[in-house]
Amino acid sequence: MGEIVLVRHGETNWSVSHRHTSYTDLELTPDGERQAREIAGELRGRRFSAVLSSPRKRALYTAELAGLTVTEIEEDLAEWNYGAYEGLTSDEIHRERPDWVLWTDGCPGGESPEQVGARLDRVLDRATALLDGGDVALVAHGHSLRVAGARWIGLPPSGGGRLRLDTATVSTLGYEHGRPVILRWNSPGPVGGRAAGAPPDPN
Repeated sequence: MGEIVLVRHGETNWSVSHRHTSYTDLELTPDGERQAREIAGELRGRRFSAVLSSPRKRALYTAELAGLTVTEIEEDLAEWNYGAYEGLTSDEIHRERPDWVLWTDGCPGGESPEQVGARLDRVLDRATALLDGGDVALVAHGHSLRVAGARWIGLPPSGGGRLRLDTATVSTLGYEHGRPVILRWNSPGPVGGRAAGAPPDPN
């Protein structure tokens, strides 16, 4: 049986400045383009039965630069809808709501953790059904993929808050003794000049 390979898109201007980016359709930075090309080495030797991508340009272009052929654009892979918090940093949000936590509170005018979890469950169900034919790649965003990782191992969507995910990284979901497990996460770790130990960008 194949594995589910999660690919987070490369750097954008808003990921550098830690701004929550969902429906705003940003391009990759030059560094983000370089990061995306480097992903190809992480994927070398895999045979993909399907490549599902978020509809956002930053995800689609990352897939292209990484040498992946997108077989389907999947709306359910879009980033968490931040509603009124689109374009804001966590620091800016905390000035108004000091106790706000995305993973438990969701976003006003956007999505709750349960809503994001429900659509990532649908994606994982679709991907699982395709694994007999080979690996399945999901090319998407920081928070949506963190929710996917949490749901795969039976955690609530809020469990994604414990799974740091940097730009232009590859993670792998699979099985051990028939049980869903995370085989690899956030590989190769901080890339593209990000300092080790730097705070992760929000999306």
